[in-house]
Amino acid sequence: MKKKYIIGAVIALLFIVVAIFSFDSSKIEYADFAKAQSTGKTFQVIGVWQKEKPSNYDNQANTFSFFMKDDKNTEVHVVFNGPKPNNFDIADHIVVKGCFKNNAFDASEILTKCPSKYEATYDKTKNQ
Repeated sequence: MKKKYIIGAVIALLFIVVAIFSFDSSKIEYADFAKAQSTGKTFQVIGVWQKEKPSNYDNQANTFSFFMKDDKNTEVHVVFNGPKPNNFDIADHIVVKGCFKNNAFDASEILTKCPSKYEATYDKTKNQ
């Protein structure tokens, strides 16, 4: 009878260890372009789209490329393997996940932070 409890505890412990390692390996930290380029690891970089710079969607290769500035004003060419996100044009900030390849940031995912139409605006005339 004790043998069943020991085997059950070992299996439960094994599942916990696997879950911890899975969570840790799926975690991607935020960085700026300089850190992402120097380490070669996968990072999330937050920044803004440089609308005055050229952007392009290549239909045959299914790649969208654009220029982005991070929080430290480092401007980088970003290449995303997929189409341009629907709300990309109105986004306040962009988060790209990926790593550097061939002097460009190779993004595997683009997240957009859009201005909220639900944010309240403060009217000074109402409080006078």
